Amino acid sequence: MKILIVHKGKLPATYYGGTERVVWYLGKALVEMGHEVEYLTTSGSEIPFCKCRFIDENKPIEDQIGKAYDVVHFHHVQDNNEYGPVPALVTIHGNAAPGEQLSLNAVFVSADHARRHGAASFVYNGLGWEDYELPHLDLDRKYFHFLGKAAWRVKNLRGAIQVIHKTRNEKLYVLGGHRVNFKMGMRITLSPRVRFFGMVGGKEKSALVNGSKGLIFPVRWHEPFGLSIIESLFYGTPVFGTPYGSLPELVGNEFGFLSNDASVLAAAIYDSESYNSTVCHEYARDVYSAKQMARSYVDLYEKVIVGRPLNPSMPKLEPDQSTTLLEWISP
Repeated sequence: MKILIVHKGKLPATYYGGTERVVWYLGKALVEMGHEVEYLTTSGSEIPFCKCRFIDENKPIEDQIGKAYDVVHFHHVQDNNEYGPVPALVTIHGNAAPGEQLSLNAVFVSADHARRHGAASFVYNGLGWEDYELPHLDLDRKYFHFLGKAAWRVKNLRGAIQVIHKTRNEKLYVLGGHRVNFKMGMRITLSPRVRFFGMVGGKEKSALVNGSKGLIFPVRWHEPFGLSIIESLFYGTPVFGTPYGSLPELVGNEFGFLSNDASVLAAAIYDSESYNSTVCHEYARDVYSAKQMARSYVDLYEKVIVGRPLNPSMPKLEPDQSTTLLEWISP
């Protein structure tokens, strides 16, 4: 199968770059499966495992595709849902704007993500675990961690800190933020029990996550997927978060605990050692791999090629899905 992947972003990812890493590992896995893959992406990208063309910003993307492919896989929403002359599908990585109409061949990244947009088609994200540092599951773990863009209010770093402060002496390592934050209106975290590491990646991030007792992830929005969740599980750490978006799908009872109450989560993290790190690791490794993601997309490519729509109607975000912060209880 000849596949064109279209992504409006530079590859490979640096540090977090969640969507970029998913797009990268998808193409790599498809090549390893024997498919012919090409990227149409932002200038400056370097992709060693297949051919790459750069997007001409002066021309509509749909006019730059040509007819040489069996299927085109977009990773952004095109204006007026124009996806060119070749059978195409589009992965929706975030939450759409309220009322925004999406392609009949839109693919979401969790069952909840699809449901909230009135759709049926979804594929879980996967990562190329072979590029990650091997986990050391028998380490003596000494702290909890927060992993994400700390400046983004929906990620609720403040809530994670509240959880830690409701314990007697637990510590929190923040990966993805700074102690002084000017972006959110001059916020300063003074607590000596919270340590900030900024935007870390590679071996440093792997080592920090691997040394953690658990991920504290009290998001206050409908999280479409959450790469932080599967990365943490890969290193054997359970997840303590809120029951919003995809979290109930990804974090079963074996892998963590969910509540929107800081006091309840604080009580739950005392039991972090009761979770089996090997079970958490194997779950992430096997279920959320790039290879499994690629297999699922190939099934959808085959449907699109023969003209079968991926959803019963054009998806759009349900009216009751507001963008305001979801409930967080911290008495």
